[in-house]
Amino acid sequence: MTTVLRTACPLDCPDACTLDVTVDEGRLIAVDAAPAGEGNPLTAGWICQKVKHHHRRVYAPERILTPLVRSGPKGSGSFRPVSWDEALDLCTEQMTAALADAGPNAVIPYLYNSSASILNAAALTPMLFARMGAPEVAHTICASTAGAAKDQIFGSMLSADPLDVPHARLIVVWGANPTVSNTHLLPLITAAKKSGARLVVVDPRLTGVAARADLHLAVLPGTDVVLAYAVAHLLAQRGRVDEEFCARYASGVDEFLAAAAQWPVARAAEVCGLSVADIEAFADLISTREPAMLRMGWGLERNRNGGSCWLAPTSLWVLAGHFGRRGSGVIYSTSGASPVDLDRLLLGSAPFPDRGVINMNEVGAIITGDAPRVARPRVLFVQGANPANTAVDQNTMLAALARDDLFTIVHEQVMTDTAEWADVVLPATTHFEASDLVGSYGSYTVQRAPAVIDRVGESWTNNEVAAALADRLGYADPAFHLDAADLAAAASARSIPTTGEVTRPAGATVQFVDSFPAFGDGLDDRARLFDPTSELPLPRYVVLDRPGSLTMISPASGRMITSMFGEFNAPEAVVSLHPADAAARGVTDGDVVEVTNDTGRMTLSARLDTSLRPGVCHVPKGIWLRDFAQRRSVNVLVPRGSSDLGAGACFNDARVDINPVR
Repeated sequence: MTTVLRTACPLDCPDACTLDVTVDEGRLIAVDAAPAGEGNPLTAGWICQKVKHHHRRVYAPERILTPLVRSGPKGSGSFRPVSWDEALDLCTEQMTAALADAGPNAVIPYLYNSSASILNAAALTPMLFARMGAPEVAHTICASTAGAAKDQIFGSMLSADPLDVPHARLIVVWGANPTVSNTHLLPLITAAKKSGARLVVVDPRLTGVAARADLHLAVLPGTDVVLAYAVAHLLAQRGRVDEEFCARYASGVDEFLAAAAQWPVARAAEVCGLSVADIEAFADLISTREPAMLRMGWGLERNRNGGSCWLAPTSLWVLAGHFGRRGSGVIYSTSGASPVDLDRLLLGSAPFPDRGVINMNEVGAIITGDAPRVARPRVLFVQGANPANTAVDQNTMLAALARDDLFTIVHEQVMTDTAEWADVVLPATTHFEASDLVGSYGSYTVQRAPAVIDRVGESWTNNEVAAALADRLGYADPAFHLDAADLAAAASARSIPTTGEVTRPAGATVQFVDSFPAFGDGLDDRARLFDPTSELPLPRYVVLDRPGSLTMISPASGRMITSMFGEFNAPEAVVSLHPADAAARGVTDGDVVEVTNDTGRMTLSARLDTSLRPGVCHVPKGIWLRDFAQRRSVNVLVPRGSSDLGAGACFNDARVDINPVR
């Protein structure tokens, strides 16, 4: 019997679409959007092609159906099926021995469940390792820098509501590509443009949204801070700083403008790779059009100037006073209004032991001994992540996974690049197979997502695995004994309706009207353009170039979500570069080329692409290692190192040489 059931999409995209799925005899056969006007209003009756094909992952040949224990050399992909009891007993034995011999730092929980629903992403598994005292692995691989910058300038002020975009008369999309992620923003931008809005896109590529722009600023990666400083300086020169707004709602204006004065437009244009005319046109739009909305992305944080590249544009918006009206403000993550508070699960628990914090980008180096550490970790637990593919300095991460003295546990849906290196693989549910709550970082919604199909194979949820390990390790916190419904009730600050809810209606989240900066430190609760207490008091520019090299970027594609769906829907594994850069290197379209730097090398075909600005090349992120000749992805070229704020990953710091293979 065929039925249509309602659920929601938790995958790592801002939109969190409401879904209607077709199920036949307990089997998922189709995924589509809920009708317009039902569920999350952002969904509007349609979904992306990635999610429409999600049933292919649910029943993929690579789907892990039973617990597995390694039966061949590490990395060989040779496993034997075992029972859950045998697998969990083996995991517990290894953890217990590591804890007894070397203490809690001997166990590393590599958790990045960004494509899981709220409770399975961040409830019992983090609690398990907190109870153990194992180090917290900070999520510095993505959004750490942008989050730290947002907190520094705005504190806990809520994001502007994306549903208010149609009211804007200027929209700036800076470092984001809603063509492939957050696709439901595009119709809102289209509606605004039909009403007379102008669109500016700042991106080194002519993306789909950039092709629709009235002004496309193809900035060199890592120089966004310079562009913002130059525009701020022009506003000051022209007397277009909103002094009344700044006097009331901002601090550090004088310090910021003094720093901006070091970037006259001619100097900035040379550094950014832009024309003086385009920078001046940008300043004209910011000076004259309102209300104005700034959509900040995560692309501009991915270099060693990442914090500066995020702070400077948002500070520019403060200088211009683009707040206080519907259709104005800065859009970033909307998750700050969620009624789900996972700290509530800790009520009644005994105090947790002190624990250290590890930068996620250093895990490979810590395991191999290339980073300072008291003792080498002996157990690695990976859940909701594929670090063999996605970690920086890929060679080091693969060397870590290959160590015979490291016991690796991977809880995963399909046999990923990382799962192939595991000692134990545990089968994980997809979100269609388990009930949970779905939040959003691109709309003010929270939704219930009931299980809509039968479990595939012997798959378990994240919380079920954590609870079983906690029981074997003797941890008695009450939360470990709650089922999915009780977890949802315990973690929610209020009762969530059966179908979910819109947490803030459209028009009810106008920044500096409905929500204000707040820092909780007892100091001035105004937007802070200068913070003397920060590791980065003011934005700064550090030169990134290596003469003669190209900047390698690794953006998302329209086919995958990071590395998810790479088992069946990966884009072509090619390196794209501008024809001028290709000609200078004797490369023609389709040539096999070697891409090298001090970190690694890869050999693949070249693709000439005029949508890229000169000086920049790209390979899409997340393509599985098996699709490359050397079984190395683009991250083999990404160096270690941290951004200037929040210790974020520096994917776009890769500088490479490209030469044809003769």
